[in-house]
Amino acid sequence: MRRRLILSIVAVAAAAVALFAIPLGVALNRSYRDEELLRLQRDTVAATRTIDLRGRDARNRVELPPSRDALAVYDRSGRRVAGRGPVHADAAVDAALRGASPADRASDGRLVAAVPLLSGEQVSGALRAQRSGAAASNDAHGAWLVLLAAGAGVIALAALAALVLGRRLARPTERLAIAAGRLGDGDFAARAPRSGVPELDAVAVALDATAERLDALVSRERAFSADASHQLRTPLAALRLELEALELRDGPCEELSAAQAQVERLQSTVETLLSVARDVPREHASIDLTAVAEAVAAHWREPLAQDGRSLHVVAEAPRVALPRAAASEPVVAEIVEVLMANAHRHGAGAVTVTIRRSGDALALDVADEGAGIAGEPEQIFARRGPRQPASIAVVEGHGIGLALARSLAHAEGGRLVLSRSGPAPVFTLWLPGSARST
Repeated sequence: MRRRLILSIVAVAAAAVALFAIPLGVALNRSYRDEELLRLQRDTVAATRTIDLRGRDARNRVELPPSRDALAVYDRSGRRVAGRGPVHADAAVDAALRGASPADRASDGRLVAAVPLLSGEQVSGALRAQRSGAAASNDAHGAWLVLLAAGAGVIALAALAALVLGRRLARPTERLAIAAGRLGDGDFAARAPRSGVPELDAVAVALDATAERLDALVSRERAFSADASHQLRTPLAALRLELEALELRDGPCEELSAAQAQVERLQSTVETLLSVARDVPREHASIDLTAVAEAVAAHWREPLAQDGRSLHVVAEAPRVALPRAAASEPVVAEIVEVLMANAHRHGAGAVTVTIRRSGDALALDVADEGAGIAGEPEQIFARRGPRQPASIAVVEGHGIGLALARSLAHAEGGRLVLSRSGPAPVFTLWLPGSARST
């Protein structure tokens, strides 16, 4: 904004200077030329007082007065009879002979004046004077230089004024942008400053109202998530105690062990959701994404094998060559759990988890051999509402679906996308790389 404002003001000032200076320079050039012609004509008239063509013959030559100009005398027929000049009369001399009045011309850097010579009341000839136009040109050049200097000064002053004005106008906008950026980063206590400009102050008021509404909305959602997660702790603990009591009474069995494992995983999910819902500032751990993926895959190999499906975890580079991911291990594990559950429930064929490097970031791809996802890819991440079509699959994975999995990815500074909708769909989790080396 500031640059455009400065450029606009400077351009307008330059155009105004050009529109004013060019005609003025042309007018001054003509004025200096006309003044010099007028001087030449005056000097020529003065020189005619000493020239007399009466009684002129071969022995009586015409005497010309001393002058810095090139003088020439012409008779009534237009033939040069004395002095330096064209042999025959030029346009200025013809005009003086015919009109019986002074005439002048300017061309090729020369100034010419012709004055008729009178004998009584008759024109007996004409005196022609020629002078260089350098003096008039020098004066015109000096005037042009003055105009250019004045124009440059005006443009410089306009640029300075535009710079000051641009700063005064851009500073409130920049402060608004800073406040909006803080709001976008989640600082709902940010308030836009007032500048005294009605339009900008109206934007600031609207931004403050938006910050207050977002703060209230996010606070309610966080409180609800935290309360719901907290309330789940008690029944889960009671369920775990009941399962342990059954195991002590009836002895170990495969079903009780599986149920206890599911309860432990559900408790881990609740703890993860509770920590995210509290939004407590925490240091992101430096995790080995391949190790996390292999740990989650270990839980899903048996369910997939029961359906005759295989599961593979592939790292495109050795672990030493892959950067560590800057994220929370439980949160990333929950996201991968959701993607595994989605591939198990809605996919087909082999499931492949690929960990690869993308610049300074890491990408985790979960692919299967299913038919894919029809419709708009982004709809797969939409939270299911009461009127949402059932054809839009929102997979539940220990209480969280794809919509919440994407929210968890965003909370860790990453992204969750459907990179290929099908056939053979691929979900991709992007995570920032850690500054720590492996």
